[in-house]
Amino acid sequence: MGLIAWIIFGAIAGWIASMIMGRNQVQGWIGNIIVGIVGAFIGGIIYALISGHGFAFSWSIGSFIVAIVGAVILLAILNAIQGRRA
Repeated sequence: MGLIAWIIFGAIAGWIASMIMGRNQVQGWIGNIIVGIVGAFIGGIIYALISGHGFAFSWSIGSFIVAIVGAVILLAILNAIQGRRA
């Protein structure tokens, strides 16, 4: 995937994950992009470990769901860390 596709994919996955986790008003669009891209990477690693398949990037509905799940996991970790500080 090209850089623009990564940004769009990350933005959409991060935005959906932030709405699921209730952080949409907090992190903004740049945060959504970062969370989506990092979440896609985390989700891809977890999927590769669980399924035994290789680690591959593609633009498909399955990859999109994996990216959202990874972003939700990342946001849950961030919520836990920030909850301890408060």
